[in-house]
Amino acid sequence: MQHMLIADDNQDITDILSAYAKKEGFTPVIAADGVEAFELFQKYNPNVVLLDVMMPKEDGYEVCRKIRGQSNVPIILITARGEDFERIMGLDIGADDYIVKPFSPSEVMARVRAVLRRMVQNNTSALVENENVISISNITINLDEYTMYIDNQKISLTKKEIETMWTLAGNPNKVFTRDNLLDSLWGFDYFGDSRTVDSHIKRLRAKLDKVEHPDWSIKTIWGVGYKFEIEGN
Repeated sequence: MQHMLIADDNQDITDILSAYAKKEGFTPVIAADGVEAFELFQKYNPNVVLLDVMMPKEDGYEVCRKIRGQSNVPIILITARGEDFERIMGLDIGADDYIVKPFSPSEVMARVRAVLRRMVQNNTSALVENENVISISNITINLDEYTMYIDNQKISLTKKEIETMWTLAGNPNKVFTRDNLLDSLWGFDYFGDSRTVDSHIKRLRAKLDKVEHPDWSIKTIWGVGYKFEIEGN
């Protein structure tokens, strides 16, 4: 399921963008202020983010900075003011695009499609050979066979550990919260908490540390979760 985070304190705008997002196949997640926007970002790990610049509690620039500290998710800023310096500032802090009000909802969705296409085209770190095989750095993971190789050496991992590496390595530098991983790997109805994820990652790291991998690691994002980090990216 693909989520689109829409953050704006104007309900008329969030209502119309939500309707168009659903037509594009997204599940909209709505925030009315900057603090709520970042909380929902951490909870849902959306595929794309629309941020109004002028929001209560925290403005869109600050939310953009915080998200960029954790994720490369596409971000589009929305503002009522179109001065060049504001557009430049938004792009400099990590926004992928900038839309000035008033706008056409169809144009916003076209911009969403465009930034998602650019993300796919620019993400050369992970080479997808087919839908169930990924190669990144010195790793190859095959979900058809439930195998993982590092420098052509087969690594003995459990089914859940293979799925964890598939999730993390298949999304390099993307931060997953503990709840994201718990829901993705164990399911929404699993009776457990974040300590399950921490123990699981600890065991996985212990196995991976037996093999040389100088340019990547599973990095802890304190207070948030984990990401697969490639040196230099």
